[in-house]
Amino acid sequence: MVVLLTSGNLSISQNVIEILSHGPLSDRMWSASSMADISVVVGEALRQLNQRDQMALNGFGLEFNCSFLVGGQIRGERCRLFNVYTAGNFIETSPESHYFQLGESKYGKPVLDRVLKPETSLDDATKCLLISMDSTLKSNLSVGLPLDLLVYETDALAVSRVAKINEGNAYFEGIRSRWGKLLQDAFHDLPDPDWQSIASDKSKSVFFASCYQAQRLLGFCSVR
Repeated sequence: MVVLLTSGNLSISQNVIEILSHGPLSDRMWSASSMADISVVVGEALRQLNQRDQMALNGFGLEFNCSFLVGGQIRGERCRLFNVYTAGNFIETSPESHYFQLGESKYGKPVLDRVLKPETSLDDATKCLLISMDSTLKSNLSVGLPLDLLVYETDALAVSRVAKINEGNAYFEGIRSRWGKLLQDAFHDLPDPDWQSIASDKSKSVFFASCYQAQRLLGFCSVR
């Protein structure tokens, strides 16, 4: 069971998949004895395409930019996930880094960091990643529906949970609406600032420094 998730230039990712679907690299991929070997093959396909197309792309002001998540399982081996970079090199998940993201990641990453643990159930992980995607959809207009969702269970060696989430999907709309309401409620439940306890000279300097950073990053700041 092998799944590829792509990010970057669509024409490059489609060409890599075409290379992996036919010829010597395809034979090597489907006869591989480990997911690591499959990631090596994907990296080689990226480098092969880079050698063929990079100069032509650069001539039109385009960057050779494409990366893959390679996940799945070969019978007899544990389920594994690899992040294959544009250069063809890759890393694997670890106890310290137990998930990967591709593409626009900064808006949804805080949700994943707070919730996901190696022991998180598949259903909880699914809720978490959908809420993470909703955060990205909310903050980045260049990211939109539909979402393709696939959940793989260890040792299944087949796809059993897959869905395309479009506008109006009842489950997704329900959890994103409830999540937004819970965030609003949690925010309003937080205590107001205690200005007596934060008004020392030292804390003032920290506050003004923080506010200066906010002004640079967010474009506004109100201090009195």
